[in-house]
Amino acid sequence: MVNEVREFASAKINLNLKVLPVRNDGFHDIESIFQILSLKDELLVSVLDGNGKCRVRCASMSLPEKNTINMAYEAFRKVSGLPTSSIDVELIKKIPSGGGLGGGSSDAAALVRALEKIHGITLSDSQLDGIASEVGSDVFFFVHCDSDSDGCALVSGRGENVKKITRRSDLHFVLVFPNVSSSTKEAYSLIDSVVYVSDKRGYSVEGPLLGDLESIYRSPVGKWNFVNTFSGVLMNKYPDIARAVRELKDQNALFCDMSGSGSTVFGVFASKEDAELAIKNLRDRNLNCVYAV
Repeated sequence: MVNEVREFASAKINLNLKVLPVRNDGFHDIESIFQILSLKDELLVSVLDGNGKCRVRCASMSLPEKNTINMAYEAFRKVSGLPTSSIDVELIKKIPSGGGLGGGSSDAAALVRALEKIHGITLSDSQLDGIASEVGSDVFFFVHCDSDSDGCALVSGRGENVKKITRRSDLHFVLVFPNVSSSTKEAYSLIDSVVYVSDKRGYSVEGPLLGDLESIYRSPVGKWNFVNTFSGVLMNKYPDIARAVRELKDQNALFCDMSGSGSTVFGVFASKEDAELAIKNLRDRNLNCVYAV
């Protein structure tokens, strides 16, 4: 048995995120492209005496008692059927919480990979899906696309349909972090009450079709017509998000939008040099931003 494992948990962005009306079970279907970024959390997982306990520590933020890491631990125990070793998890956060970058979901998937190494097993795809269904919709992507080389996929359904596609390596991102924390629950509530009216059916949702997403992704960035259903309502509620989009456009980003349910905003640039110049200018305007690929 391995007694200590270091795992990295990558951020993701949604280049397209079409959110469909709420289903009868309370979930929303999505049509999206997820892409892994170089921004990563770090997990140091150490085996403790005993079985069945997961202790999570994070110096930079206070985690809720029920968090995605200990949820993933319990789901791993349930799905694997193993008398799972007790563990200590030191979480080093780089991905902002409530930023639409999937940090909590990625942390959960990283914990699963660490537990596989500790116990010397490889879970099947169906077992990984079983864990994801217990923890959260974005976890489906992260348990199947866990490296930079295969870190891009078309994602649909509630997130359980993950079709890997070849990841572009020529995209340079500037991530802007407005001083806003948008919860996923709040974002979905807003689109239910603003974008969709609960007593109507047969909605027409703006944005490209799922079958066209990959060809758009392969096209020149300046021609992208991707959408994020959340963007309009959240920019209307939080002016700092709208400002971040305007500032990126002013820096000649080839494409920009909000990621996920917010509040991180991203801009795509033609080169690292263009992105780094944009970061310098944005920081001069007191915006918190980083470069990522």
